[in-house]
Amino acid sequence: SLFLSAKVVVKESYNSEQKKHYEAIMSVASVVSSIRSKAIKAAKSWPHTAPTLSKIIDNKPALTLAPEHELPMGSWSSEQIREATTESVMLTWAPGKARHGLPIITKGEGVFLFDDKGNKFLDWTSQAICSNAGYTLPKEVIEGTMKQMQDLPFVYGGLGITEVRARLSNLITQILPGDLQGAVFPSSGSEANEAAIMCARRYTGKYKVINWYRSYHGGTTNSQQATGDFRRWFGGDHVPGFIKAFNPYPLFFDFAGESEEERTQMALNMLEEQVLNEGPDTIAMIQFESVVGGGGVIVPPPGYMQGVRAICDKYDILMHCDEVMVGFGRTGELFGFQNYDGVIPDIVTAAKGLSSAALPISMMACRKHIMEAFEDKPLGWGSTYASHPVAMACAYENVKQLIKQDVVGHVQRLAPVFENAMKDLAENHPSIKQYRSVGMFGCFDAHLPDGSNPQLQHTAIDKAFVMYKKVS
Repeated sequence: SLFLSAKVVVKESYNSEQKKHYEAIMSVASVVSSIRSKAIKAAKSWPHTAPTLSKIIDNKPALTLAPEHELPMGSWSSEQIREATTESVMLTWAPGKARHGLPIITKGEGVFLFDDKGNKFLDWTSQAICSNAGYTLPKEVIEGTMKQMQDLPFVYGGLGITEVRARLSNLITQILPGDLQGAVFPSSGSEANEAAIMCARRYTGKYKVINWYRSYHGGTTNSQQATGDFRRWFGGDHVPGFIKAFNPYPLFFDFAGESEEERTQMALNMLEEQVLNEGPDTIAMIQFESVVGGGGVIVPPPGYMQGVRAICDKYDILMHCDEVMVGFGRTGELFGFQNYDGVIPDIVTAAKGLSSAALPISMMACRKHIMEAFEDKPLGWGSTYASHPVAMACAYENVKQLIKQDVVGHVQRLAPVFENAMKDLAENHPSIKQYRSVGMFGCFDAHLPDGSNPQLQHTAIDKAFVMYKKVS
């Protein structure tokens, strides 16, 4: 806004230039005076024209199928694969340029993978801790999956019930302990944990979730914020409602106590004090991995998970065990939380072992009273591909084979062999500080010659690891 008052005295002696200047000032004063006379108290819009599109791009190219896409699968050359990868493929947890060095995997058989150069790799980690059945799948899994695809490839879960959904839900209820029964079947571990978070918040009416620092729960908004490791930082670490707690085995200090039992009690005291400081009436759920996976196969000490269950019971907080990595037999129990006598979580999630990664599917199951609470209200979470009949058919047959072939017993029988091998390496390799294992799930801690930690989350990758990756 411009407020202008001007008083100009014209003298006869002004020259022509001065008169022109005077006349210009009076012209402006007249306009401003006119504007002022029309001004009102208001919040009217301003004259404005939105920009118009100037960079016109043809968004309707001719829709044709290039000849190379008519070729049968397995017939592209390595050069064609590399070229298409360079042009069109993106990575997720690694920088994009890493795709140029990834092997081209062409075949799987048993526990081995083969690349386009004929190299044979032992899949030592079941890829992302998920290919539990290896690569020669039981014929029942393949046939059951194909039959479902032929009979009914898709039904949206909110519009109809399929037999395979009823069967898988019933089977999961039968193999879960206690009154864990209500089940939904998303497509990934991240989604399962999203569903668990929403379930807890909707059921309790509270919003805070407590997680460990050394943890991973997924890459979607809430599951990533629930995560404790560096991947949480990628999302900006700004989603409210998530509280971090120390694991019972911190990196750089020990809890006070002369014995493991005393240290465990101190860790539980710390967790309970944190609950009190946050306010029990604001905490919906304590969400822990039954055995920390990506954070280093951390198995809680005896009595710890029982203590967590007791804290949850005392303060009316739900307990959620994330079984995405360890569910379906990896630890020598069907579910990881079964390693802790007497513990039944209120919510359990699983994924990878559910279908042995043959198709993307996960699960969230809850106890009976929680399931019943949603009879008259929606869970508040869903997705188009949740309860996908083809994925459920694959999972259904996979779980049946897991039980029939006694995979859990097989893990229990192999676990001592696995642990002895890890122990031998730890005792004979100077770069290994210690090892941890449970069932067929293990981890080594590497250290530098001076005993220090060689790689912290916030630091650039160590040169030794870069060299190892180049020669391995």
